[in-house]
Amino acid sequence: MQRILAIAGLTWKSAFRYRLFWIMTALLLLSVVGLPALLKDDGTAQGLTQILLTYSLSSITALLGFFTLWLGCGTLAKDVEECQMQMIAVKPIARWQVWFGKWLGIIGLNAGLLAISGAAVFGVLMWRAHRLPAAQQEILQREILVARGSAKPPVTDLQPLINEAIQKRLSSIRVTLSQADKMSIAQQVAAAVISSNEVVATMESREWKFDLGSAATAMRDKPMQLRVKFHTTEYNEDKTYDTLWRIGPADSASSLLVEQTLPADSYQEFDVPPNMVSSDGTLSVGFLNRNETPILFPMEDGVEVLYQESTFGINFCRGLAIILCWLGFLAAIGLAAASFLSFPVAAFASLGILIMALSSGTLKSVVDNGTVTGWDSGASSYGHSPLDLIIVPLFRGTLKVINLATTFSPVDYLSSGRSITWGDLGLAFAQIIILLGGVFAVIGIVLFTRRELAAAQAQS
Repeated sequence: MQRILAIAGLTWKSAFRYRLFWIMTALLLLSVVGLPALLKDDGTAQGLTQILLTYSLSSITALLGFFTLWLGCGTLAKDVEECQMQMIAVKPIARWQVWFGKWLGIIGLNAGLLAISGAAVFGVLMWRAHRLPAAQQEILQREILVARGSAKPPVTDLQPLINEAIQKRLSSIRVTLSQADKMSIAQQVAAAVISSNEVVATMESREWKFDLGSAATAMRDKPMQLRVKFHTTEYNEDKTYDTLWRIGPADSASSLLVEQTLPADSYQEFDVPPNMVSSDGTLSVGFLNRNETPILFPMEDGVEVLYQESTFGINFCRGLAIILCWLGFLAAIGLAAASFLSFPVAAFASLGILIMALSSGTLKSVVDNGTVTGWDSGASSYGHSPLDLIIVPLFRGTLKVINLATTFSPVDYLSSGRSITWGDLGLAFAQIIILLGGVFAVIGIVLFTRRELAAAQAQS
């Protein structure tokens, strides 16, 4: 371990000699102090959060990500090209120790920069929060400066109903259908079945049950929030809808009726009175549609219960730790590329991998459509080519790998007051550092161990 730490210390010294380190430090300072000063919030809790958490943390993550890739490529490739690695290689230290020491040094440097930047963002946020109006401060403390857990009703498996409806629809058609026609009918039937289980018609009601588990005991005498989002067939962003909610079991005298006037197509929250959870740890919520238009609640995120699980400070630290996991993965990519490539080529390859990760939306579109050729307006469908047989499975596998790292979104969680649990942090460490970072580490160490350093110097 002493040898690894010595390499880590040399990596720090090497980083301090780079001009980019000081430029990056200045840019981080600008992101923490300059960006909030230039972008004025609108005096609301949401506006303050958007600037100080979303914009600042996203800028810090992007800057440190670029710096990590550049340093990961440069610190190893430059040592080889400038013959410093040849001097280290003759000493009693294994190549894997050199590689891991450099990775550890980059992680330590990132941890220091991230801790300073995060502490500055936290301090500025607390300072600016006290300057908000009293009503907005209350919203900030209740909805954002908190770590809230979430409970959602169980999602009903509609696949048997969808299959039955598709078979019934196809059997009722007497003409011969092409495969494309069958696929189109299947999609229409599936959408109709899902919609029928999401729509609440006029003067009809719907009930959801939330299993709070162990949180039910901790939430005794504490208020919770109900977060809802619904859609209507009317498009009018200024219109609101009269909603009536029942909190608690329908057959209980302790249940309460809550009236709310809410807009459509956006998330809205309102308080749930304390001690409304039944003895088995479940919370029953009913809804009555008193409007003239049907209301649709999405099955995935239409209704959920939010409850306080931890403090914002602890949640903020866990969010920074997940960002550090991302940076550790980027460091492994940069070092793996520099293990067998020159600095310019390694930097180009690493940036290519990063750009691919940022293009997950395009990859998902190709996978969902099953083709890279795009929409065929003449056939009113997506065209296909033999190239899809190779590219679509490749994109599908790449998207699964990218999702392992991008599943966790600490910036979004922090800006919405969502709890980042220790389980989330542990899973992020396992997937991003151990699994994905470990793959690149093994590849990089194997290639670096087998690399002929003298040959690399002769080629340069």
